Amino acid sequence: MNTSALYHRPESEFAYLYNPETMHVRLRTARGDAREVALLYGDPYSLEKEEWHRRPLRMTKTLSTDLYDYWFVEVAAPFKRLSYAFMLEGHDGISVFYGDHGVYPSEEEFLLMPNNYFRMPFFHDVDRFKVPEWVKQTVWYQIFPETFANGDPDNDPEGTLPWGSKDPDRKDFFGGDLQGIIDHLDYLEDLGINGIYLCPIFEAFSNHKYDTIDYLKIDPSFGNAETFKRLVAECHRRGMKIMLDAVFNHMGDTSPQWKDVLKHGKDSKYAGWFHINEFPVSYQEGENFEEAYDITYDVFAFTPHMPKLNTANPEVQEHLLNIARYWIEEFDIDAWRLDVANEVDHAFWKKFRQVCDEAKKDFYILGEIWHSSQSWLQGDEFHAVMNYAFTDAIMGYFVKNELSLSKMVSEMNNQLMLYRNQTNQMQFNILDSHDTPRLLTEAKEDKDIMKQVMAFTYMQPGVPCLYYGDEIGLTGGMDPDCRKCMVWEEEKQDRDLHRFVKKLVGIRKEHQKILSEGTLYWRQVSEESGVIVFERMLGGEVLRGAFNTGEHSARVELIGNALFANLAAVSDGTVDLERKGFVLMKE
Repeated sequence: MNTSALYHRPESEFAYLYNPETMHVRLRTARGDAREVALLYGDPYSLEKEEWHRRPLRMTKTLSTDLYDYWFVEVAAPFKRLSYAFMLEGHDGISVFYGDHGVYPSEEEFLLMPNNYFRMPFFHDVDRFKVPEWVKQTVWYQIFPETFANGDPDNDPEGTLPWGSKDPDRKDFFGGDLQGIIDHLDYLEDLGINGIYLCPIFEAFSNHKYDTIDYLKIDPSFGNAETFKRLVAECHRRGMKIMLDAVFNHMGDTSPQWKDVLKHGKDSKYAGWFHINEFPVSYQEGENFEEAYDITYDVFAFTPHMPKLNTANPEVQEHLLNIARYWIEEFDIDAWRLDVANEVDHAFWKKFRQVCDEAKKDFYILGEIWHSSQSWLQGDEFHAVMNYAFTDAIMGYFVKNELSLSKMVSEMNNQLMLYRNQTNQMQFNILDSHDTPRLLTEAKEDKDIMKQVMAFTYMQPGVPCLYYGDEIGLTGGMDPDCRKCMVWEEEKQDRDLHRFVKKLVGIRKEHQKILSEGTLYWRQVSEESGVIVFERMLGGEVLRGAFNTGEHSARVELIGNALFANLAAVSDGTVDLERKGFVLMKE
């Protein structure tokens, strides 16, 4: 047995309270190495008296990566403390005991040493990773306000172009606003949407609004505070949640604070608000508006117009935390999406979480992080992140042909094993956004591929988010091309695609509990045929998905009632899948 591959860490994603009385335990072993794994567990003060080490609890092998297998068991302990360790038997016939002090022979003398066991000294509910339950029931819809709908021409900025008259450029304005969103809430409700994620709406210089001028003011081209209050009220009346996008990593260089730095230099009362390396602040212009070099202050990427905030500064903290509280208490928003969240210090985010929790019960905090995010997902900062690492694996196989099938599954499983189950249940699954090319464009406008990858993703753990216009066939390359004006004339929309997305959203909501909380099992992953079969299981309920990603049609034996299919024929336990076909079934 490859004992060097064994890994477990208490009070982490490997051992955590799932609810006040239940603990989840995971163990990592080398792939294909262990034949059987059992958990030895009991009260830490009764090992010798009760001999609970003689009552092993069998663990289940759940997910595997290209290197490791992961084993899982749920422990409902009648007491509020736990000692535990693992007994393993390898395919080579060797048995070992693995605990807090490492690997030992599976002999009685080692099993009776209390300090050889991992500990959960006490089940403190205050330390448990808690989640807002409503998020699991949500299908999100991301809106780029400037190009979604123009509901009030009176607030159009100077130089506003006719709606959809051209593909968007970085300095174009088309007049989209909050009233336009209000006017189309019936459309979103009919589609099945119950969560709206808005790109920034605060006063800013650009059309994308990620260069904030004033965090406490709605951008005049979008409306005003009263308009936004109406939007929130109308959404809540329909059972929809509202998530705002906040940029606390940097400000815009037209903000009054940065202008004061430009005017007064090191004597500015805001000089300590930013990471300034040399006065006077300066930069050399690059080839385009958003790039520069020889910048004497820290910025987002290489953009001189977005100076980075010093969130360790108490005045900056107070300013930003007041903003966080203001939009919750004054407007009753339900969530924050935090831009460039990985470049802000953890100490600030912990304070931010406390403020949000105090301001509103069951508030949702989502971080924009494109890589593994364990440091932010320990229960005291964010509830979830934009799950790019997870969906990149899906896109890398289904759409971009960059990964093999087995590598996609390995990468997805690896991401799922980085986090607690309650975290995985509300990770934010997106296939495209304002920061990426459109899904249909990435799929080379093959709508069967688009349908297949959407259906696959909506069956996975996490909550799905639909980027505005995908449902009616909008295309677009890398930003700003992915931010085209929404098409509202039905005769110009792909209504078949719209019906497909509406059906898919409905299935996700109808079977929300199992798709949120159900265990994922891969039943068939065939590199040769390209057939993927997986199940989501919760209690006695089973949902199955079969997908043909190969070059030829395929037949799969599958039991259940078909819920949704494309390019598939189902009869008497047999499914015939055409190329790019899929079927979703319930047993």
